[in-house]
Amino acid sequence: MSSAKLNDPIKTVLITGGTGLVGTELSRLLTSSGYKVTHLSRNPTQKHYQTFYWDVKKGEIDDEAITSADVIIHLAGAGVSDKRWSDAWKKEIYDSRIDSTKLLREKVEKLNPGLKHFISASAIGYYGWDTGERLVDETTEKGDGFLADVVDDWEKEVDRFVNLNVKTSKVRIGIVLSEKGGALVEMAKPIKFGVGAPLGSGKQYMSWIHINDLCGIFSHVLQNDKEGTFNGVAPNPKTNKVFTKSVASQLGKPLWLPNVPKFALRLIVGEMSDILVGGNRVSSKKIEDTGFNFQFAALDDALQDLLQ
Repeated sequence: MSSAKLNDPIKTVLITGGTGLVGTELSRLLTSSGYKVTHLSRNPTQKHYQTFYWDVKKGEIDDEAITSADVIIHLAGAGVSDKRWSDAWKKEIYDSRIDSTKLLREKVEKLNPGLKHFISASAIGYYGWDTGERLVDETTEKGDGFLADVVDDWEKEVDRFVNLNVKTSKVRIGIVLSEKGGALVEMAKPIKFGVGAPLGSGKQYMSWIHINDLCGIFSHVLQNDKEGTFNGVAPNPKTNKVFTKSVASQLGKPLWLPNVPKFALRLIVGEMSDILVGGNRVSSKKIEDTGFNFQFAALDDALQDLLQ
């Protein structure tokens, strides 16, 4: 990863969600590339990065967080799979994204009209809960379902930064693979105990990405002034069955149980089962065409790096 150029006008990058799975790795990457990284938090006590107070529900942000930022990378949002989808949690998933983006825009408009770039996380949930074998890209129409509606409204809020003459970018994140948490850790647990199995039909596509490559995409968009929408996925989506077998192979464990049926998943996790038995085959061509090179384009290479 190239270092920030000496004449690069971008010096300070404010990250929301900076202590999360992606935010932690991205903060480390950008710092090593020569940027000053600051965070927003409801409890600004961490020592590694300068951290400013914010509370989205109260509509409060420390002004200095905004005035000192050259770029904002917005990762904050309630975890989609953190809890069963009650009406209250679905509201939290929605509000945490839309309201935080609104608050940032209002503060930037008031305090920092010279902000150079606003880069926001988004999600491949935009394409709907199941698009089958069709390869979808950034020009594909919005899909159906709760997550598609959330992402659509979220991106519309992000796009309002364009009206402030701020360069604006969105990264639609796929299934992030990390050894420190997230989907891979949860998938590996039953496999390690010999009770792993594909979900539903097993034919649904999983558009995955190694966390290092995802952070690389955010850095690439920042350093190369890329605007617009980009899919944050690796070039080789795999079906759930192939993915599960690959994880088992890397762990040296057999898969002997039948697929977990959809109705069983529905009983266990409720409405959220739709995203487990559905899937999207998502293209990474647009970000590759900008000159981004994946370190982990092949699933087996990514899994070997994370599981061995």
